[in-house]
Amino acid sequence: MDPKIGDLGTVLLEYAQDKLAIVDEAGTYVYVNEASASILGFEPDQLIDESAIEYIHPDDRYVVADRFGQISEVARSSSTVRYRHLTPNDEWVWLESRFTNPPNDALDGYVVSSRDITQQVIAERERRDAQSRLRTIAGTVGDVLWMFNHDWTDVLFVNPAYEDVFGQSVESLEANPRSFLDLVHPDDAETVREAMARASAGESVDLEYRVDPETDYKRWVWVRADPLFEDGEVVRIVGFSKDITDRQRRERQLTVMDNFLRHNLRNDLAVILGNAECIADEADDPFHRRAETIRRQGEELLDTTAKQREIIELLSDRPVPESSDLVAVASRAIETTLDRYPDVTIERTGPESAVACTVSEIQDALSELLENAIQHQPDGLPELSVTIRRNPETIDVEIQDSCPPIPEVEFRVLTGDWEMDDVYHTSGLGLWLVYWAVDLSDGHIAFDRSETGNRITVSLPRVQS
Repeated sequence: MDPKIGDLGTVLLEYAQDKLAIVDEAGTYVYVNEASASILGFEPDQLIDESAIEYIHPDDRYVVADRFGQISEVARSSSTVRYRHLTPNDEWVWLESRFTNPPNDALDGYVVSSRDITQQVIAERERRDAQSRLRTIAGTVGDVLWMFNHDWTDVLFVNPAYEDVFGQSVESLEANPRSFLDLVHPDDAETVREAMARASAGESVDLEYRVDPETDYKRWVWVRADPLFEDGEVVRIVGFSKDITDRQRRERQLTVMDNFLRHNLRNDLAVILGNAECIADEADDPFHRRAETIRRQGEELLDTTAKQREIIELLSDRPVPESSDLVAVASRAIETTLDRYPDVTIERTGPESAVACTVSEIQDALSELLENAIQHQPDGLPELSVTIRRNPETIDVEIQDSCPPIPEVEFRVLTGDWEMDDVYHTSGLGLWLVYWAVDLSDGHIAFDRSETGNRITVSLPRVQS
């Protein structure tokens, strides 16, 4: 070995984990340490006296030669560059090399200290590809996807949909991250600020508010925000904003029509029922029987309007499922049914407690199933039982009756297999109330019918203790 190189031994030992080399003015390897074998697969003797540039990927040679030329002109200078180096099996290893023009005139060459950054480059490429895919996907969806830092002072990401929904350019938001608050309806702004503070404090938030003064704040958005943590601290807040203007408009229209029909229908039916009762009391047959028919049908129609109101409230309010003890819920449903039908006997069996995640309307759904069985028993009173079972993932409420097989259209409503457009073919709205209450609870209904009775099983998500 050249004695000049040997004098550097103590210095080079500090870099034993890196590939260390010395190249001369022509870029030929003069010295290579043992780390080249583990990093590149070449033994040092295989590289010495070889032209270093021949082992560099053709696409990287220009930038390497340029950096090498820069440091060769200035003593005591250095420069760092990334490039691909050939291996014995014709593959490429990514290196990050520091070229140094040492001050020691006794050293005829340039020091090259290199480390393997292949995994780092692969990870960076995968991250860039993932970001590119995310931006591509985010650019095609109508929802606003966004990410802020922990205190909402920096926009880390927002997709182009923001401009259509909020009526402001992405550039304006990035320049002033809190400027979107200027687009929020004044009556909703304080609620939004409070939600932002809760998210910064580590709480997930969910809210709806009006935006875009250019539309006179007629645009509604549903916003979900979730904090991201590092070492227990909120570092970013990620979420989406969905344009729900059409849904809000339909709900308002539905509410108006509901109030109008409910008010007028009840008032008009009250008049009809009052007159029908008078005729029934005063008239002889056949007018008495006809008046009774009018009264009975009118009362059923009033009952239908009550169920219609329950359904509209259920669908408009978007209830959130919560933990409920189905043993207590089923007991209340049984009590409600017995208040209306005191001669009926309903047997209940099951554990002392069975907690599921449901909307509160599930009690009305169970009452509806019990009353539906009572009303469809042609002779006498049905035999009814309610059985509650705890399963690993669900709580099952099984209602067994002794009624004739329920018509196909009815149980297909319960299982969600009947088109909503065909609601008028069913016997009433009650079964739709059952279906939607179970559906909003993320549950499902199974149905088994036979000549000796029907068994309906409502399965709801169990709350794991």
